[in-house]
Amino acid sequence: MELTKKTHACVRLEKDGRTLVIDPGVFSEPDAAVGADAILVTHEHMDHFDEGRLRAGMEASPGAEIWTLAAVADQISAAFPGRVHTVGEGDAFTAAGFDIEVHGQLHAVIHPDIPRITNVGYLIDGGTVFHPGDALTVPEGRTVDTLLLPVHAPWNKVAEVIDYLRAVTPRRAIDIHDSLLQDHARPVYDGMIDKLGGTDHGRLAPGAGTTLG
Repeated sequence: MELTKKTHACVRLEKDGRTLVIDPGVFSEPDAAVGADAILVTHEHMDHFDEGRLRAGMEASPGAEIWTLAAVADQISAAFPGRVHTVGEGDAFTAAGFDIEVHGQLHAVIHPDIPRITNVGYLIDGGTVFHPGDALTVPEGRTVDTLLLPVHAPWNKVAEVIDYLRAVTPRRAIDIHDSLLQDHARPVYDGMIDKLGGTDHGRLAPGAGTTLG
């Protein structure tokens, strides 16, 4: 499986000639979902869900389908009859040849005065890769090879990121949710996560890729 990092929280996975895209949001490239056979969306926030990017992907590939939670599906299902599927924690399905499990229910707490929305994470191909969306969800009872680590957000701090990495214990972690992190701060984050996270940790520039599994 090949992973290509797109800007912010979006990633593109390719296997056996088929493509899966997760979370093409407003910070992602305009064509982030174009060419996808399947698209997964973790939650409704604009940096993970952008209707224009989804439309571009769905219109470019008439056979493409979307799997997401109800809050997103309700907004786009009418535009793509029969091509949008609603999922929740505990569900398992196959999309574009990828086996997917759904883990998690709620977005991380941003502030106690802000109501929490729903959020799901996607475990791909038995734990080859896990995208948690905007939550620090540990996929209980599953071994994760590559964790996509939300490294910087209004809802987290570096101590929580490190403890999350320790809780999941993946073989390696790759940063996502990083477009608001200034370049001069990256060595600070890298140093702490590398020293304290307990696993191989790295980041990819947008457009760069790596082999998983």
